[in-house]
This record gives sequence, structure tokens and C-alpha cells, in this order.
Amino acid sequence: MKSPTVLLMPLVSCVLALANGESFLELIRSHAETTDRIRAASTPKSTVYDFVIVGAGSAGSALANRLSENRDWRVLLLEAGQPEGILNQIPVFVGYFQLTNYNWGYKVAPQKNACLGMENRQCSWPRGKSLGGTSTLNYMIHTRGNKLDYDQWAALGNTGWSYEDVLPYFRKSERFNVSGIDDPVYHGEDGHVHVEHVPYHSELSTVFLKAGRSLGYKVVDYNAKDQIGFSYIQVNMDQGARCSASKAYLRVTRPNLDIVPGARVTKVLIDSENRAYGVEYHKDRELRRVRASKEVVLSAGTIDSAKLLMLSGIGPADHLLELGITPLRDLKVGYNMYEHVGFLGLTFMVNQSVTLLQTRLARPSYAFQYLLDRSGPLSIPGGAEALAFLRTKYALDERPDIELLFVSGSLHSDNGVTLKRALRITDELYDAVYRPIENRDAWSIWPILQNPRSVGRLRLKSKNPFHWPVLEPNFFSHPADLEILLEGVKHAVNVSLTEPFQAYGSRLHGAKIPGCKDLEFASDDYWRCAIRHLPSMMNHEIGTVKMGPASDPDAVVDPELKVHGVRGLRVADASVMPTMPTGHVNAGIYMIGEKAADLIKREWRSPL
Repeated sequence: MKSPTVLLMPLVSCVLALANGESFLELIRSHAETTDRIRAASTPKSTVYDFVIVGAGSAGSALANRLSENRDWRVLLLEAGQPEGILNQIPVFVGYFQLTNYNWGYKVAPQKNACLGMENRQCSWPRGKSLGGTSTLNYMIHTRGNKLDYDQWAALGNTGWSYEDVLPYFRKSERFNVSGIDDPVYHGEDGHVHVEHVPYHSELSTVFLKAGRSLGYKVVDYNAKDQIGFSYIQVNMDQGARCSASKAYLRVTRPNLDIVPGARVTKVLIDSENRAYGVEYHKDRELRRVRASKEVVLSAGTIDSAKLLMLSGIGPADHLLELGITPLRDLKVGYNMYEHVGFLGLTFMVNQSVTLLQTRLARPSYAFQYLLDRSGPLSIPGGAEALAFLRTKYALDERPDIELLFVSGSLHSDNGVTLKRALRITDELYDAVYRPIENRDAWSIWPILQNPRSVGRLRLKSKNPFHWPVLEPNFFSHPADLEILLEGVKHAVNVSLTEPFQAYGSRLHGAKIPGCKDLEFASDDYWRCAIRHLPSMMNHEIGTVKMGPASDPDAVVDPELKVHGVRGLRVADASVMPTMPTGHVNAGIYMIGEKAADLIKREWRSPL
């Protein structure tokens, strides 16, 4: 596969040659100006701020923007990574950036019941390391979850987190612009986060919606009242370019907001009265300290917020003691870890040239089209184009328990150069299943489990802050998860058998996965085996700093996101989610950032 830079050469040539290319030139100029400004101001102007925010992901970026609206407050945002690059803005390159320094490079601990087709039985768990966090390398899919998800949070004792309570913050974050949908009850148009349809839909994505209709499902706005049905994906894009948290919230120029990239926070400073008063961080190989006169807010994500708390003495006392860390608060940090696990192995061959192959993506005409209107195949986020939320026979309530994500390509579509490496797929599996169909047209459905029952845990490897934590997700430790995914496979196959797909000669690719060869292909036992070999990580890990009232023995933060028993310290990111929302989690993280900002403003009596 050619590198993104090589693929862009025709585009750059067009920019230089055509005056009509100003729209893309403006994107480049605007990005360069923002990046240069942040790099130039990458040293804190003070040693004391009112608020110190750790992590510039979806919640941290929103917090920095909203808190700095009060010009009397000094706000510092610390981020371990660097500003995102211009190529991050081009959606089709999403898989490539999971192989770069924009990704922390985490992987799960070797699994007994999952990741069997990955190197060392370890699935990748990509996490963004840049301004914008994971929103700079995710698939940009914008789903809020189901009403019952948030009503359940409230029922667990989290006052103020029901769907009715959080809906205004979903609306507040959004700059919604999806053609054909005008619903102010559910959508906002004045927020910072752009929500759109991908400007280009492949022929097969439209077929996917037709297939859904033929099965009796509606085409729905899954971020409104009705979630069950089929839809093109709603994405965080601004006219075909990625709209990351950084682009959405950190383009502001305010004298009271300092943004410092390349600053790796390693400890929260807590005094003898259990009050957080600042942080330690490393920048340019130098250990530094900065103080917070009001609050420290951790928005480093499900993995790193939990890690930072434990390094600072907040976590399970027995675990901290065995590592030589003095416990300050004995709290269940690192527990309650969930992920939306799915299945990568459903590939459907077709007899027409209607899918995304890397040889086609390299065509100069596609680069030219993206230049002119930021459209065409380069605007498709890694091939993901549409989805369906469905209820299987195992559904416990009205919420969907399976998602079908339609992808207009397959694991072989880049000839094994990027996806295989990013997913850590073994040579043995790839060569047996996917090598024989390279350069041939195929499409995929990834069934994705909703409301998982299997729960994992995050532990520290040591008290060295530069060591990765141990990520033990325990995938498929609860048998229901595998059975629901099996039902998802059956639903996906039924979609492929509909008349709209059969018009393209769709047929299931029948090469067996090594390790499952003794089982009858497409039998229930075969699919169970295949799912264990090729699970998909949706990068939706949540819950390691669980939100709950003081009466909840597993809670780490209260409903105002304050760490129990520690003053001046909050956590605002996906780690506080007590249960897994339906769909994809990034929209919910923006919501948490927006709501956290208002909680803090009320605490310190600032105008909202």
C-alpha cells in the first residue's frame, strides 16, 4: 500500500495548479496556523493556574474551551501528544494513523478466549496521543446511545445523568447538518462538533439500506427517538474533513488558555489534607510541576486517567501496596472495564467493481475529487459507511443488543499492508483467508456487541509511570456475549442474502480460519470459533473510574465527577461511565465534557 503522502501527491499537484482548490488550501492554511500557534505557546506562562486539565481528548478539549470562557480563570491544558497533522483530516487514512506516534500503541493482555488470530493472542487497543485524543484516529461515528442507557445511570444513584438531563449537553455540543433531518428536540446547530453524513456514499452502502427495508426495517435517525433500524453513519466531519475534538474546541485564541503539547503527566499532587493541588509532568526530558488553585481535572481517558490515579495513590490499596505505592484513598480504580467487542471475519464477495480497493483509492481522479469538494471515496472513514441497530432474541429490553457496521471493503482491501498490521492479524490467518482474494471486490459487515456482560480490569505493571498498564478485558468470559455476537452474524448473513445484494452476486467468502478447520463452515460452532479468532476492538473502553454515589462500594467519582474523599480533583472522560452506552462512545464523551464544565462553573459560581 502506498503511504498517505504518496497518495496525496496528485492532490498537492492539483492544489498548485488550480485556483478552484482554495477550499482545501484554506483547510491546510487554517490547520497550519493553529498548529504553529500552539507550538509557539507550548510552555506554560505561569506555575499556578485556576484549573489544570490533563488530556486534550474529546472531554478535555471541551472542558478547556468552556472553562476558559470565563476570562477571569487561568486554564492550562496538558497533552502528552503533539498537534494532529493535515493528513489526519482525510478520513480514508484512519487505519494508517493507528500505526503512527498518534497512537499510544496499547494492546490487551494475551487472551485465553479471544484474539486467537492475533499475534501473541493480543488485540490492539488504539488510543489517540495528540491534541484531540482518540478523535484524531477513530472512525468518527457519532452515536449517542439509547435513552435507557442514561436513565440506568440515574437509577444507579447518579443524580443529574438521566437522558432528560444529558440531552441538552448532546445538543449543546453539536453543529448538526444532516440533510433531511431538522429536529431541534434532539439536535443542536450552534455547537462546536460538526455532525454530518459522509459526503460520498458508495453504491453498496445504498444497497445496504435497501436490504434493511426489504427485511422490514426503517431508515432512521438513530440519534433521535427511534434507534432500531438502518442508516448511513452520522460522523464528526466538517464538509468531508475530520472534525476532531482539537478542531472543534481548541482553535480558540484566548489569553487565559494555555495549551501545552508534549507534556506527559505522571502524578497528581495531593497534600496531607487530601486535596489535589497540582500535577507533575515531563516535557523535553525535564520533570516539572504546575499548581492548580481550584481544581485538577483528569481527562486522559479510560486507560490513562485510571493509571494516573493509581500512580498518585488513589486505587485498590492491596494492588498499590504490592507495587510500593502508598495508598491515599482505597477506591476501585481500574475495575468495571467494558468494551464493545465485535467480529471482523464476515467477508462477502461480489461480481462488480463497487468496493474500496487500495489500487482504486490511489487513482489521481479520487484525489482530484477530494480537492474540489472534499468528497469522493477519500472522504469515507476507513470504509465504514452505514450501520444498523437491531434486537436479537437475547435482548433484555427495548434497546438494541447488536450493531451491524457496513464496510465497503474487507481486511484484504489494502493487500495486507495497513489493516493487518494495525489489527495484529497473524500471517497464518491472513495468508489462509485473505491473501487469496487480494485485489478482488468484497464488502463486510462487522457485528458489534452492545451492553456487554464480560467485565475487565486495568492494573499497573509497576510504579514506573512510563510502563504500560496491564489491560485484562476478559473478553467472552460471560457466555452471553459470544451468543449475542453469533446472532449478529446470522442477521448479517441474512442481510447479504436479500435481493438488493444478490443483484451483485454477493456470496460469503468460505475460506476457513486456521484453528477452526475441523468445524463445518458457517455452523454455529464454526462462527463461535471464528469470533474468538477475529474479534474487533471498537476502542470504546469505559468504566475504570466508575461514577456512583458514596453508597456504591465500586464508585470512584461522585455524580459531580469529584473523586470520593479527595478535594479539588475530578475525572471527566469515558472512564466515569458506570455502564456501557449503546453504539459508539465519542459523542457521549463530548457530552461528559460539556456537562463537567457546567458542574465546575456552578461549583465556582461562574456564569454558564
